Amino acid sequence: MVRTFAELVVGGVFMAPLVIYLVLALAVIIVLRPLLHLAGFAKMFSHASIAELSLYVTVLGLLILLF
Repeated sequence: MVRTFAELVVGGVFMAPLVIYLVLALAVIIVLRPLLHLAGFAKMFSHASIAELSLYVTVLGLLILLF
């Protein structure tokens, strides 16, 4: 069975489903950032920006797998 993806249409231009997942993952990370700051996420890693990028990629991968 093949899974079909719904395209996003913006101004008559079809957007790939990946664009929707990228925006959703960004929204999740924006919501999580204050919680990560309170938990001291940046202090746990020597390069906090790389760790945050890795978290974004992980959330993106989970969204793709779930939907």
